[in-house]
Amino acid sequence: MSFRDVARKLGLGPVARHVWHTPKKAMERVAKEGAGAIAGARLGREEMEQAAGRIKPVTKEYDEPKMPTEVTFLTGRNFWYQTIFCAVSMLHHARRSIGITIVDDGTLEEQQIHQFKRVLPKVRLHMGEAVEARVDKALPPEKFPVLHERRINYPHIRKLTDVHAGTTGWKVVLDSDMLFFRRPGVLLEWLYDPCQPLHMLDSADSYGYSDELMSELAEAEIPHRLNVGMIGLKSESIDWEKLESWSATMMKREGAHYYLEQALTAMLVAGEERMVAPLDEYLVLPEEEEVRHPSAVLHHYVAESKNSYFRFGWRRFLEDYGDDGA
Repeated sequence: MSFRDVARKLGLGPVARHVWHTPKKAMERVAKEGAGAIAGARLGREEMEQAAGRIKPVTKEYDEPKMPTEVTFLTGRNFWYQTIFCAVSMLHHARRSIGITIVDDGTLEEQQIHQFKRVLPKVRLHMGEAVEARVDKALPPEKFPVLHERRINYPHIRKLTDVHAGTTGWKVVLDSDMLFFRRPGVLLEWLYDPCQPLHMLDSADSYGYSDELMSELAEAEIPHRLNVGMIGLKSESIDWEKLESWSATMMKREGAHYYLEQALTAMLVAGEERMVAPLDEYLVLPEEEEVRHPSAVLHHYVAESKNSYFRFGWRRFLEDYGDDGA
C-alpha cells in the first residue's frame, strides 16, 4: 500500500497530497514530526487566526509613576494574529500600561490594522511607506546597497533596519511567535530602566556563520546562544556602516544564511555588558509537555515547537485570558 493510500485511510488526504509533491526536506519533516501533528498544526493555525479576530481588547489602565519603554513588533499580513496573541499575553501578565508599537513590514492590510486598533486601543502604527522613507533617508541605498538588498530578499533584517534606522532611544523588539504565561519580571525591569542590551538565550548557537569569522569582524568574543526573540538595543548605538561591511563580508566568505540578523545582533553587542533573560523562564523551543502545561514565563516557538504552538499554546493562554468569541 502506498504512502498516499495509508494517509487517505488515516484521514490525512490533504496533508498527504501536499507532502507527496514537496521536496525531501518536507518528507523528512513528516517522518520526524508526524503527519497528524502537522495536520493538527495547520488547522490550529487557522483557528488561531480566527480567534485573534474576536479576542477581547486590552482596556485596563494602570497608574504608572514612570512610563516604561514601549514594546515593538515587526509584523505583517502573515503574522498579525500571532503578534496580537503575543502582545495581549504580555500585557495580561505584566499588569502594566505598556505601550505597543507595530512596525509594518509592508504587507499589513486594512482589516488587520483594524484588528490591532480594536484589541490594542492605544497602539502606535508605523506603516510601510513611512517606514520605507525613513530607512531610505537614514540608510541611503547607494551607500548601503547590501542592507537594502537584504531588506528585500531577507526580511528578518528589517528587525534592525526598519525598527532602528533614523530613530533614537532604547527599544525592545519581540518576535510574534511567542506567548507569555507568567509575570515577565526581567522584561519589566528592563522596560523601566533600560541601560544595556537585553536578550534571551537560544537552545544552541544559531548564527549560521563561523565563530572565527564573526569574532574577527566584531573584534570581540561573540556571546553564546544569543536569541533575538526578545532583543533590546539602543537605536543610535547601532553602527550601520559596520553592519553594511559585516554583511557584505560574511555573505562573500560564507554565503547568505537564514540567521544573518541574529549573527549581526550578536556581533553588535559583543564585548558589552548585557541583561540576559534566564533560560528556564524565557524558554526557546519548548517541549510539547511544557506547551501543554506551561511553567516558564515565556515560550518562543521555533522550529518543531511550532506544531505545539498552533495545536496547544495559544489555546492554553486563552484559558487564562478568556475568549469573548467562544
